[in-house]
Amino acid sequence: MAVRLGDEAPNFSAETTEGTIDFHTWKADSWAVLFSHPKDFTPVCTTELGTVAKLKPEFDKRGVKVIGLSVDPVESHRDWEKDIADVTGNAVNFPMIADPDRKVADLYDMIHPNANDTLTVRSVFVIGPDNKVKLTLTYPASTGRNFDELLRVIDSLQLTAAYSVATPADWRDGDDVIIALSVSDDEAKERFPKGFTAQKPYLRVTPQPNKG
Repeated sequence: MAVRLGDEAPNFSAETTEGTIDFHTWKADSWAVLFSHPKDFTPVCTTELGTVAKLKPEFDKRGVKVIGLSVDPVESHRDWEKDIADVTGNAVNFPMIADPDRKVADLYDMIHPNANDTLTVRSVFVIGPDNKVKLTLTYPASTGRNFDELLRVIDSLQLTAAYSVATPADWRDGDDVIIALSVSDDEAKERFPKGFTAQKPYLRVTPQPNKG
C-alpha cells in the first residue's frame, strides 16, 4: 500500500552502517529525509550519496536527519562508501539502511513492478517531527535527484508549518510568501505587520515573516 502525504511514516527496525536503529526512535522529534537507492555500486547513486554528504551541514542547520537505504547488506554499503569518497571527495556521514529482505522497501512502496520488480526506485520521503509524511518524490533509476531542490522544499515545509502562509513557484528562502486563504484581511493585518499586497483578492503577498 502506497505511503501518502499526511500518513504516519511506517516505523521499522533495521541494520544500518551506524548500528541497529528503530526508525521513530532514531528520528525522535526531528525532521527526517529517508531516500532509497536501487542497489550499491550504481553510478548515479554514487554521485547522489556524495552530494548528500557534502550538503549534510545544510540539513543539520535545518534540524533534518538524513538516512539512506539500499537493498544490499551493511558490509556492501561500507565497501561502496569507499568508492563514494574516492569519486566525489565526500565521505558518507549519515547512516545507510541495509534492506536485503526488502522489508523497508515494501513498507514504503519503494519497489515498483512496472519499473523493476527487484530493485527500489529512487524514492524520497520528508517526514516531520510529528512522524507524518510531508513530501514524497519518486525518480526513475536513470535520473539523479536535485538535493538543492529538496533543501528548498524543506525550507518551505518548515516555514509553512510555523506560519499561515504558502510559497509561490520557484520560491527561495527570503522571498515573499502568500498569505493563506484561511486568514481574513483583518487577521492578516495583525499577523503580518510588514503589510501585504493584494494582487488578487485570493492572492495576497507579504514579506517572509521570519526574516528581519
